[in-house]
Amino acid sequence: PGTMSPRAPTDRLWARAAKLLLLLLQLCAHGRAPRASPPPHRCPAACICTSDLLSCSRQTLQYVPRPLPPTATTLDLSHNALTQLHDGWLAAVPHLEALHISHNQIKDLSPQAFHNASHLRHLDMSSNHLHAIETHYFDTLVSLEELLLYNNRITRVDENAFAKLSGLRKVYLSWNNLTTFPFRSVQGLGNYSLRTLDLSSNSLSSIPVEELAALPENIRNGLYLHNNPIRCSCPLYLMLQRWKQRGFSSVKDFFEEHTCKVSDNVPRSLIKFLEYSHMFENCSAGPEDVHPVPFPAMVGQTLLLACNTSLPATATTYMWITPHHEPIKHPGNTNRSLEVYRNGSLKIAVAKPWHSGVYVGLAINSPRNFSRLCEVNVTVHYPKPDGETFSTGLTTLLGCIVSLLLVLIYLYLTPCRCLSCCKKAAPPSPRQECSAQSSILSTTPPATDGPNRKVSANKHVAFLEPVRETQNGKVRLALGEDFPDTKHPKVLQVKSDSESISSVFSDTPIVS
Repeated sequence: PGTMSPRAPTDRLWARAAKLLLLLLQLCAHGRAPRASPPPHRCPAACICTSDLLSCSRQTLQYVPRPLPPTATTLDLSHNALTQLHDGWLAAVPHLEALHISHNQIKDLSPQAFHNASHLRHLDMSSNHLHAIETHYFDTLVSLEELLLYNNRITRVDENAFAKLSGLRKVYLSWNNLTTFPFRSVQGLGNYSLRTLDLSSNSLSSIPVEELAALPENIRNGLYLHNNPIRCSCPLYLMLQRWKQRGFSSVKDFFEEHTCKVSDNVPRSLIKFLEYSHMFENCSAGPEDVHPVPFPAMVGQTLLLACNTSLPATATTYMWITPHHEPIKHPGNTNRSLEVYRNGSLKIAVAKPWHSGVYVGLAINSPRNFSRLCEVNVTVHYPKPDGETFSTGLTTLLGCIVSLLLVLIYLYLTPCRCLSCCKKAAPPSPRQECSAQSSILSTTPPATDGPNRKVSANKHVAFLEPVRETQNGKVRLALGEDFPDTKHPKVLQVKSDSESISSVFSDTPIVS
């Protein structure tokens, strides 16, 4: 009884192993539990997150908060203290469409600041500290439609800053320090979607009037130039007056705010020259008042457009602007369908319908001195078929012949309106075979001619006004004497005045 069973240590060992195994299983189960469902998208502590909106405004942020939820399509970082944007910082929000970074302290942008933001359509960087707009700032934003850059410190805009933004519709650059602007950057680049270009309240001292006149009409309608110290000139005044007459919003909406500087040496010599236009009464018609010269042509013809100029040929080059806003210089376009000669003439090798439109001829005697020479309105149409003229003449001739035939039919073949008159007379009866048609002239038509015979109700009048004579109280009708052409005299049977008068006319005499 005092001895231990040999199986006791073995049982204890198995019991401890079972407990250890159970503990390991519990630990494994607890370790997999957090991985059972993905962690929720975390919202930065200083921001407010909704389904697709991330708002981090007015938080005095010096750096972009992290992490950014990938579902956001609108990100608001305005009214903070951001000074720079790192490369690729938008990779976490691939579906971003609107970005607001206004009222910060951003001075410049790195080349990859907007990398991975190809869906961005609205960008607001107003009220920052930007000094220039470089080419690489926005060249990756291929879907951008609205760009707000007003109230910065911008003094320069690179000529290719908007070259790759084909869908750009609105650009706001007002309240900056611009002294010049590359208007060629929005001309000839296929950027015809641009509707608003706000350059108001800057420091523009001169405006290339000829370059502005060559811009598409949709850009001129939304080109805002008011509140700039532009040097007063007749071309500027005439151009804006022309815009006013055409109802352009850029002049109509801010008519009283268009100013110009009378003297460069007197900073305060600004006048509202559109409102007080009496100072420019002596200005002659400018290039905007040139009316296009009509130039009709047919498909397949070779056209030569020429403009007269008094500029010296040695120092002058020429450029034509096509209806599709394509600038053409000597020698011509790439496929030579349009050629510009050294004397300024434009040749259209083979006229097509798409060549129709207004062509503007310009003379250039220095890199920035443009002079408009003329406008030619080309209308290309297909020639009329050769048989068309013959067909028209033949139709007219046939119409005349048909009209003549109808007149002849009306005159000689008029249909009888009285059906009973047009019927053929019945053959005479044996008793009246010597009689013909009778004309019954009666003052009072009798009901009968005898006791058993009725008189025909028809009244056949042979002569409209037969001549009546009175003889022995009788009435007779004069036929033989009054109508000498009658070959056979008629025998008249005359009754008393109280009776009816019947005159029978026949080719053979009737004996009563």
